[in-house]
Amino acid sequence: MIIESRAKAPFLKNGFLLACEDTRQAVLIDPGDEIADLLAVVERRGLTVGHILLTHAHMDHVSGVAEAKRRTGAPIGLHRDDLFLYDRAVQQGAMFGYTLEQPPAPDFFYAPDQPLVFGRHQIRVRHTPGHSPGGVCLSVAATADETHLFVGDTLFAGSIGRTDLPGGDYPTLIASIRGVLFAFGDAAIVHSGHGPDTTIGEERRTNPFLQD
Repeated sequence: MIIESRAKAPFLKNGFLLACEDTRQAVLIDPGDEIADLLAVVERRGLTVGHILLTHAHMDHVSGVAEAKRRTGAPIGLHRDDLFLYDRAVQQGAMFGYTLEQPPAPDFFYAPDQPLVFGRHQIRVRHTPGHSPGGVCLSVAATADETHLFVGDTLFAGSIGRTDLPGGDYPTLIASIRGVLFAFGDAAIVHSGHGPDTTIGEERRTNPFLQD
């Protein structure tokens, strides 16, 4: 499986491109200000983007969705509980003195237990509210022994997502991490919305917010 990540100021938010090496089918996850860099990879590698998938709808995670949709025509997926944030992306940006293009309406809402396919790989969507009501984890089992988790801003290396934004809730966030993310096992690789990759095991052992 191909995994490419890019981040760009001012938010240094990680956007991801996943692709099947055999079929060249791909998905974009949380396209933001780095969208031009991700689309350049799509073109250079000869990929076809089949989905634009959002872990949640805070403005730094959706600021590149409009351009991604224009360039790829791929359907946009979102959890229904974050639609109120998605619809107010421009207003969110204004709160931080940031201007972005309003993303187009989602093409579909995530359905429980419905896999999203790109080539030989499947993405499973797990609801992980707390940072936002419709936050999700997108999991991909690259091999029998290798699972990748794209967790948005739910969990970071050494930290957790903030819960002081509209719809955030600290106990819910901790329950999502312990009940959903930890269930994937210590070897699962965590790709966060900001900062470096980590693993479930590392965060279980060392994350100060998750110690008993």
